[in-house]
Amino acid sequence: MLSYEEEISGYDLKKWADWSIRYFYWSPSHSQIYSELKKLERHGFATSRVDSDNAMRGRRLYRITDEGRAAVTLWCNEAPVDKPVLKHHVMLRIMFGHLSSPDRLKEILRDHIDDIDRLRKRAAIDSAAAKSEPGWAYSQIVLQWAERHYAAERDLAQELIDEIDAADSILVKAEHDDTSEYPHPTPGRWREVEQRVQEADEGLEEAEG
Repeated sequence: MLSYEEEISGYDLKKWADWSIRYFYWSPSHSQIYSELKKLERHGFATSRVDSDNAMRGRRLYRITDEGRAAVTLWCNEAPVDKPVLKHHVMLRIMFGHLSSPDRLKEILRDHIDDIDRLRKRAAIDSAAAKSEPGWAYSQIVLQWAERHYAAERDLAQELIDEIDAADSILVKAEHDDTSEYPHPTPGRWREVEQRVQEADEGLEEAEG
């Protein structure tokens, strides 16, 4: 974020992150931001000074150095791009829906839809605001992507609500004996599935080879 060439405080970096990278990555805490800023200074990638020129006197302001700009440019253009990792707490609850009930799962999904709809609307506002600054052209299209992403997530969650009753009607046909309080998969069935998946993977590798 310092690569935008603005001298800025850790507090303002937090606010900036809250209306930008939080939609697709995460929003760091104040303590994380200040810890990273100190690391950047130690490595010579940033400098800081205490502001004594305006009403916000006493704030520490940070600016990127030439070395910092070179390092972040190298990262942006040459470092390996990590694959996205999805950690979806709502989907985890749905996956273990045999421990719950259709009504509870639908409640979780409706709450999720409310949350992501708020994020979608907020991303749209921030995307529109970013259009006012040409220097944020790439940030603006990422915020547009975030708006579309949350709209799609909302639609997928609604589809799941519509599918829960059908899943529950299938679940009641699963094995259920006196040792268990709820229907469950046939013991060992996952090994059969694993074998089929492995065979399919081998077939794909042969086709691609």
